[in-house]
Amino acid sequence: MPSTVTTVNPATGEPLTSYPGSDVDEVLSVLASVAETQASWAATPVEQRAEIIRAIGAQLRKDVEVFAALMTAEMGKPIAEARAEVEKSATACDYYADHGPAALTPTEVDTGDQRSWVAHEPLGVVLAVMPWNFPYWQVLRFAAPTLLAGNTAILKHSPNVTGCALAIERAFRDAGLPENVFRSIVVAEEDVPAVSQALIEDDRIAAVSLTGSERAGSAVAAAAGRAIKKSLLELGGSDPFVVLDDADLDLAVAAAVKSRFINGGQSCLAAKRFVVHQAIAAEFSRRFAEAVAELTVGAPTDPTTTIGPMARADLVDGLERQVRESVDAGATLLTGGERLDRPGAWFPPTVLADVTPEMPVMAEETFGPVAAVVAVADDDEAVRIANATRYGLAASVWSTDTERALSVGRRITSGALFVNAVVASDPRLPFGGTKRSGYGRELGEAGAIEFTNARTYVIGSGVLPSGPPTE
Repeated sequence: MPSTVTTVNPATGEPLTSYPGSDVDEVLSVLASVAETQASWAATPVEQRAEIIRAIGAQLRKDVEVFAALMTAEMGKPIAEARAEVEKSATACDYYADHGPAALTPTEVDTGDQRSWVAHEPLGVVLAVMPWNFPYWQVLRFAAPTLLAGNTAILKHSPNVTGCALAIERAFRDAGLPENVFRSIVVAEEDVPAVSQALIEDDRIAAVSLTGSERAGSAVAAAAGRAIKKSLLELGGSDPFVVLDDADLDLAVAAAVKSRFINGGQSCLAAKRFVVHQAIAAEFSRRFAEAVAELTVGAPTDPTTTIGPMARADLVDGLERQVRESVDAGATLLTGGERLDRPGAWFPPTVLADVTPEMPVMAEETFGPVAAVVAVADDDEAVRIANATRYGLAASVWSTDTERALSVGRRITSGALFVNAVVASDPRLPFGGTKRSGYGRELGEAGAIEFTNARTYVIGSGVLPSGPPTE
């Protein structure tokens, strides 16, 4: 019996649209078309590819209201944030259209009499497995540099944002991207393991990029490893937000709210653990909780809403357990804490104080609107607590003494460090994690060449080298 994917509005719990799912044979048929197209796409001059990438950004801006409304309906992102995500996705296209060709330009290397250079050439077909929380941005930050480099791509998006996945493919095609350079496949949840395995094992897939959970990343990395294929993983995060005793509290509290509650807290790079010097911990916690309590929880279609529903009801279940178990273990609930009694997937913005490292809200990743505050005695303990996680995506440190903040931050293991600034991804800067937050880099010049073969070229002088042979 053919599988079906049905999207659900998390604000109401009501179904939106049903889509026919593809089985392994149908997906491999798509792969055949994408693989056949790759050589001609790679042969297209990079300047021409760049103009198509630029046109994709323009197409996103042209239809921003359509794309934003679809995102809000499928995963509950407040409409103002949804519009901002579409615009940010377009900026990735602009950046790579402007700067990508230079990053891909062959580099001459002086090796003596012979001529030598390094060229960055496409790998082939890249499989992208993407999450629901930023359904456009996560795809565009992968697709813009990967396609610019001459690869073709297949997108396996999260089932609950199937409409967004198909809208992305249409936008690419409307912008002038040749047919079968980029394809979205619709796969029901129960078919994902078999389809993913078939794709990764197929010789026509050259590499795979996954943004998602630690469990999904482990499975994809294992499959790619068995097939000896490159993989990039951007996984979970439990980012520390370290507030030193000389921090500007007005700035730190405002930043804490912004950093934790973007996308309703459903972000891998959101601050999740607030590590605060004990001299100011009580005051920080009080002001933080007061500011959080003022956030507007409401319909995601309302431009004044700051906190919408979570993306799925099962995510509310998990978050509620983490909060309940932490309170039972001694955490103090300052605001929020219990799911809202209304249809859909609703959980209020929540702040917990008096948290200890072994509590679930500290020991586990909290993927929702929950903030945990832990007090520390000094900078050394702040570093120890900040590093007491299996994740290492990003970190921020807040202090009026920049050098002190840098000194603390350098001792925290992470893929990015922000001082007196909210952690955010930027098309101009490489982004990725350490430890169990993954490996590889997206964005920036690093992202432009991530899915390329750094190929060495040498033209000899016509004279054999003297002396004994060497490797």
